[in-house]
Amino acid sequence: MEYILNGKEVKRDDIDKIINANRVEIFQIFYLISKLKEQCKKDDVKLCSIINAKSGKCPENCAFCAQSSHHKTDIKIFDLLSPQDILQRAKIAERAGAERFSIVTSGTSIKKRDNKDSIIETVKLIKSSTTLKICASLGICDRDFLNELKDAGLTGYHHNLETSASFFNNICTTHNYKEDIETVKSAKEIGFYTCSGGIFGLGESWDDRVEMANTLKELDVDSIAINFLNPIKGTKLENAHFLDPFECLKIVSLFRFINIDKDIRICGGRELNLRDFQGLLFAAGANGLMIGDYLTTKGRKSEDDIQMLSDLGFNI
Repeated sequence: MEYILNGKEVKRDDIDKIINANRVEIFQIFYLISKLKEQCKKDDVKLCSIINAKSGKCPENCAFCAQSSHHKTDIKIFDLLSPQDILQRAKIAERAGAERFSIVTSGTSIKKRDNKDSIIETVKLIKSSTTLKICASLGICDRDFLNELKDAGLTGYHHNLETSASFFNNICTTHNYKEDIETVKSAKEIGFYTCSGGIFGLGESWDDRVEMANTLKELDVDSIAINFLNPIKGTKLENAHFLDPFECLKIVSLFRFINIDKDIRICGGRELNLRDFQGLLFAAGANGLMIGDYLTTKGRKSEDDIQMLSDLGFNI
């Protein structure tokens, strides 16, 4: 596997070894993946946190999403939070150990000028009041607004592809996959730390996962967000099953192997899908973790994650 450090193309045979590894072989994979990760990344874990800054009433029909107006779910619905409310949450995230803090809003995009101005004000306020690296996830975004955000102090932009292009129409039909690609490209070209990824356990195949990993490699994103489906009552995928913990770990190793020098950040659904195996995420190739609550679901206590990382020997 070390040939990829010399810029050589990933071999499908090695990808298949990860996918098909049994419960003994997977630990051999972890050893090799860990060696590769250590040569590309420092031996630490990058922590981030998010806020659901605008919730519900999303016109998109993403099959997994509790905030879609196409679903009937029991979530809180509210308009954009004030800059002061978001700053308060940012300070909590900073105290918990987060390096990055992301402002996340529901909806296809931010269209109202007053909402754009409020987000710009929020970015400036967080920048002046904390040491956090400020990120945003505001949906499909045009270059003009991205430039405004960068001028205000935003350093990172997040926009998930969710799954592969081949499987996307099984999950969402209200916008085109190319629009997501263009948003990620624009953020990258403008100079943002770009984060993109998706959710696993949607019914996608291993080929879909490989395709998505290669798409993210082509986009040259800086960080890959890996979520595992938490089936929400009222969504189209409410009856989906949790993934096997070792399948989750193989997904992490796959994305590390194909995107060897990128940040692999584990986000929502890890608590329910991996349960007692969360510590193995870092042997499998992860070097980033989202702490605190997610958009509409509770996360694990930040102090429990910090204790886990300390027990694993990471400097936090």
